[in-house]
Amino acid sequence: MSMAKRHNVTESGRPDGPAMVFAHGFGCDQHMWRFVAPAFEDRFRVILFDHAGAGGSAPDAYDVERHGSLQGYAQDVVELCRELGVTDGVFVGHSVSAMIGVLADLQAPELFERLVLVGPSARYINDEGYVGGFTEADIRELLDSLESNYLGWSTAMAPVIMGNADRPELGEELTNSFCRTDPDLARRFAEVTFLSDNRADLAGVRKPTLVLQCSHDAIAPVSVGEYVAEQLPHGSLAMLDATGHCPHLSAPDQTIAAMVPFLRGVPVDSSP
Repeated sequence: MSMAKRHNVTESGRPDGPAMVFAHGFGCDQHMWRFVAPAFEDRFRVILFDHAGAGGSAPDAYDVERHGSLQGYAQDVVELCRELGVTDGVFVGHSVSAMIGVLADLQAPELFERLVLVGPSARYINDEGYVGGFTEADIRELLDSLESNYLGWSTAMAPVIMGNADRPELGEELTNSFCRTDPDLARRFAEVTFLSDNRADLAGVRKPTLVLQCSHDAIAPVSVGEYVAEQLPHGSLAMLDATGHCPHLSAPDQTIAAMVPFLRGVPVDSSP
């Protein structure tokens, strides 16, 4: 089976345009980009896909050994993009896919000329001189809860992750997305995600990279977004006047507005 079929690839926009590859976060699928991706179809060849174990990906796409680290997911991105003939494209990654994109760029620098990282975190666990937002005990408790009662965890955590309590339909959508994911694969992906440490990888990214950061994010706080942007040799930070971890759903117009000038090479103004 081709990588495109294995990862449920859908394409839109200009077939002859530069490629723009969108990668979703934990517990989500490509459908989460439906408010943002169409805005770029007039200029780009827009490519959406589902990670192994998510959305409409093939059941055999997930491999316990390969996907036991973010490097395996990055390898998927590299192989998928090479199969699709992507060169000098744009990678847009949300949450854990931000670091997957960083790793993919290090594996195959020819694929992308620009990266957009939405709500990224290079390490979720606090360390000496570094605030990731969680203690190791927090993460262990989260993973234990995932394993013992995945549906209960999803119902409780999705609204927290989404934020925007005044718009409960957003939290409900994320809850439903979590609940469609196989609990065992979700737990494995969560462990790979929340125990990862990609701080040392940031310095190797030589491409212009935009970090999109919400003003209040329970998963990736402002200090984390600032750290990622500072550590990237050509990183810039755009603060969105939005809350939650999923601005592409809760504030798509702001997300698009921050991306457009960056893709045109205009310097980014980080003020909300």
